[in-house]
Amino acid sequence: MKYLLLAYTPADTWDAATADTPTPEALAAFAVYQTFQDELIASGEFVSTEGLGHPAVSVTVTRTATGVVATDGPFAELKEVLASYAVIDVASQERAVDIVSRIVDLLGEPIEIRPIMGADFAA
Repeated sequence: MKYLLLAYTPADTWDAATADTPTPEALAAFAVYQTFQDELIASGEFVSTEGLGHPAVSVTVTRTATGVVATDGPFAELKEVLASYAVIDVASQERAVDIVSRIVDLLGEPIEIRPIMGADFAA
């Protein structure tokens, strides 16, 4: 079953990680993620991953009483921002939790696990 992993980080940490010269902490975090990616590639459980653009350059589209409106920035002011996503294809939700637990334990930032609906999706 495929799972979408949504990685959140504090906004100031995200800003530091995406600066022209990332901080040593950001570089260490990138190395941790690379190690997990390599492990998942080797096990055949890796599908894809991408970092996301800065929330300041995002656009949110909403429906209002007067029609559809596009506004700059994220929908809500948040202390944490969605920094990246990954898709994994694992045997069970327990395996997804095992993988994510190891990442969160090392980096301390939350990751949301969402099943991807498909032929093998069971609500």
